[in-house]
Amino acid sequence: MPSINRILLPLSAAVALVLPSCISFSPREALAPLAGYLPLGYLRDQYGILTIDPSAPPTAQEAAHVKQAGRPKDVISYWSGEPGDGPARILISLSEQTAYFYKGNQLVGKSWLSTGDEGHRTPAGSFRIIQKNKWHKSSRYGVFVDASGNVVDGDVDVKKDRPPPGCRYEGAKMTNFMRLTSDGVGMHAGFLPGYPASHGCIRMQEHMSEHFFNNVEEGTPVTIVP
Repeated sequence: MPSINRILLPLSAAVALVLPSCISFSPREALAPLAGYLPLGYLRDQYGILTIDPSAPPTAQEAAHVKQAGRPKDVISYWSGEPGDGPARILISLSEQTAYFYKGNQLVGKSWLSTGDEGHRTPAGSFRIIQKNKWHKSSRYGVFVDASGNVVDGDVDVKKDRPPPGCRYEGAKMTNFMRLTSDGVGMHAGFLPGYPASHGCIRMQEHMSEHFFNNVEEGTPVTIVP
C-alpha cells in the first residue's frame, strides 16, 4: 500500500533497481544486460503477468536503514489459531506498528507492521473490510515495462507519470489484500523495514497476512489508532 530514484535499464549496461514503497524490493549489484531479463525481485507467473516478490529485499532507503541500524527482527507476530469467543475484529496501533487480531474479546494473533510514511499517512479511524482480493494488483503504483518485458521505470505513480513510447504499466502486486478505503488503503503482504514506509497501506509479513486474510470477511471491523 520515500522518494526513489528512477533508473533506466539499458540493454548495454548493468544496473541497480528500486521498487515503489507499497510492495518493495532492493537495488542489487550489477545485473546482466539480457533482452527480456527481469531484475531480482520481479517474477512472472504462468500467464506472463509481472509480479513482485513480497518476500524480496527492501528498497534503497530501507536497505540503508537496515545497514545502519541492523536488520530488524520480528519479535511481535504470532498466531494462536484459537477459535476465540466471538466475531473477528482488528485493532491497528500506528505508534506500535502492530495489528491485534481479536475473536470476540480474545486476542488470537498479532502482526508487526509497516504503515504509511510521512508523505502518505495511514488514516486513523473506524473502518470495515470492503474487499478481499488474494491476488490484488495496484491500479496506481507499479512499473513501466517495454515490449520485451524489461522494467524501464520502477517507481511509477500513474496519477503523475505517463508511460514512455512503447511501454505499458503493470501494477504492483499486493498479496492478500484487504481493502479498507475506496482510495486504495488496505492490509497486504510486504517488506517490513522497522519503520513506517508505505504509500499508506498496512504491510505485514506474508505468513501473517495469510492468517489475517483467511480469518476475516467483508464487513470485519478494523480500528486504526495513532
